[in-house]
Amino acid sequence: MATAKKANCAAKKSATSKVKHIGLVKNDSWLEPYEEAIVGRHLHAIEKAYELTQGKQTLSEFASGYLYFGLHRTEKGWVLREWAPNATEIYVIGDFNGWKEDEKYKMKSLKNGNWEIKLTNKQIKHGDLFKLKVKWDGGEGERIPAWINRVVQDDVTKIFSAQAWCPETPYEWKKKTFKPSTPPLLIYECHIGMAQDAEKVGTYTEFRENILPRIKKEGYNAIQIMAIAEHPYYGSFGYHVSNFFAASSRFGTPEELKALVDAAHEMGIAVIMDIVHSHAVKNELEGLGNFAGDGSQYFHAGPRREHNLWDSLCFDYGKGEVIHFLLSNCKFWLEEYHFDGFRFDGVMSMLYLNHNPQIGGYPDYFNGAQDDDAICYLILANQLIHEVNKNAITIAEDVSGMPGLCAPFKDGGYGFDYRMQMNVPDYWIKTMKELKDEDWKPSSILWEMINRRKDEKTVTYAESHDQALVGDKTVIFQLVDADMYWHFKKGDENFMANRGIALHKMIRLVTASTLNGAYLNFMGNEWGHPEWIDFPREGNGWSHKYCRRQWNLVDNKELCYHYLGDFDEAMLSTLKSEKNIQKTPVQEVWHNDGDQILAYTRGSLLFVFNFSPNQSFTDYGFIVPQGAYEVVLNTDNKAFGGFGLSDDSVKHLTNYDPIYEKDGKGWLKLYIPARSALVLRKVD
Repeated sequence: MATAKKANCAAKKSATSKVKHIGLVKNDSWLEPYEEAIVGRHLHAIEKAYELTQGKQTLSEFASGYLYFGLHRTEKGWVLREWAPNATEIYVIGDFNGWKEDEKYKMKSLKNGNWEIKLTNKQIKHGDLFKLKVKWDGGEGERIPAWINRVVQDDVTKIFSAQAWCPETPYEWKKKTFKPSTPPLLIYECHIGMAQDAEKVGTYTEFRENILPRIKKEGYNAIQIMAIAEHPYYGSFGYHVSNFFAASSRFGTPEELKALVDAAHEMGIAVIMDIVHSHAVKNELEGLGNFAGDGSQYFHAGPRREHNLWDSLCFDYGKGEVIHFLLSNCKFWLEEYHFDGFRFDGVMSMLYLNHNPQIGGYPDYFNGAQDDDAICYLILANQLIHEVNKNAITIAEDVSGMPGLCAPFKDGGYGFDYRMQMNVPDYWIKTMKELKDEDWKPSSILWEMINRRKDEKTVTYAESHDQALVGDKTVIFQLVDADMYWHFKKGDENFMANRGIALHKMIRLVTASTLNGAYLNFMGNEWGHPEWIDFPREGNGWSHKYCRRQWNLVDNKELCYHYLGDFDEAMLSTLKSEKNIQKTPVQEVWHNDGDQILAYTRGSLLFVFNFSPNQSFTDYGFIVPQGAYEVVLNTDNKAFGGFGLSDDSVKHLTNYDPIYEKDGKGWLKLYIPARSALVLRKVD
């Protein structure tokens, strides 16, 4: 014990000397008053890691609980282990014993609250359904094992059960190793179940065969899959998880999910999982809500147990067993399914004790209203993930702006690779709802696009699944509304349709081209999917009508949707044509809020926008490096549903001006139609 304490003290001293005055605080002088708190959080993570590993193993070795707990095939049969410290007896009940208690299926109590049973191949076989009958002082209940990796729902009774799963022939990976493509990261956010045209729940196989080729063709190099971990209510979008180690069986088998990931890797597409460790579903029969008579086994006790906004339960990140469960969950998805990383949902909710803080300034990040245990867990999760896979991608969903979230741990940060730039979609919604077109200000637009911490990479986006849900509107619906139903056929476009097509392209171009790490789009939104998302529920007669993607619309060349899809493909190609565009600075060339003109460069690319709804400009001038410029993308091109008012084949030469000659610059005069944008490249 004395040796452990001495090692901890040494780690503290070393960490304090390394963190002070470097990294996070050095990069942001406004953090100097809070340096002690930053160091304290850093030390908390070091101490917790040592407490968990005792300095005898790596975090990765520690986070291997899924190899011990749960149901596993052995040379002689099967072994099932669970952690249930409050249980007095546990029986395995299922197909094999008529779902009744049987002494032959009674689990044995081990130390540390663990339970175990060894079964023969005659007692249980691949495909059998089962549960645990857990007893505790004063009660009992049927439960699904917490660490189980396969859960299925009965089509008739709708009851969920665990399923013994170990095919005779394990999945053989075609692409055994994979490294995500060179940035920028272009993410296609998607949901397996609603990714098909038919009014039903789609499958992993249908997604692999029908949707992955579309994503590849469009130019995205990553997919972010929602709703993978099993969840009892389909309409929760996967955010009320019940079984953290089980891939949702409503979409298919584990092998079919592996085949999807494998196929994506063969196409050069990284696969990111939308992981939910911020809370868990309340359900007791399907989830962890009351696993063995102790509602606080995995969760907080008292008033902190329930999430006051989400009707769910809050993990107690201070418990070593809970951290073990969650860290093992991260490693499981990386190792078992070859996911390339995670988008952590609800990070802001984890960071703050009240889950939804109002941030007024720097003091609100260090005022004692933060959950230090949750912060510690997030730091350890990032360390683990990057230890398991150094090329892994981690993304934080946080709108609070917590400093250090995406800074390296050595600098006092939490270690995420990216944070969601959630102010951008909020800005676009507010602009479209509250401002007339003639009041859109380019200075404000550019500020919102690049308003981010300089030491962090972000995932920027105009809209995600959040803006597509019932009760909200997508960008295209904000712009066109019901006219989409009547005037999106070629030759029948009205003013609203033309306006929407033009602004949809401009909004996406200014958003994507100002990225500083990654860009995200939700499936179908790139081509203006006309319907919102409404999952099957009692209120809509359990209909799948609005829980699908109507690919037939974008495939129909008689409709306008393909204009937007074709533009999106061309836009991504343009961004990728500038090597490491995410590392090049966004350098403003000009803005004029009166004219509604905006121009900026990134490397050799010049982006020019005219947001004016009615004024086109002839010979509008910009001071740029001397030379020739060619148009590489034009939102007004007829191929993208524009009017084709410019001749994009013309090479534009700068005009001499003695004032700017010494700086090697001159005037570039352009014709810029109303509601259009140009991307030009400087050429030799």
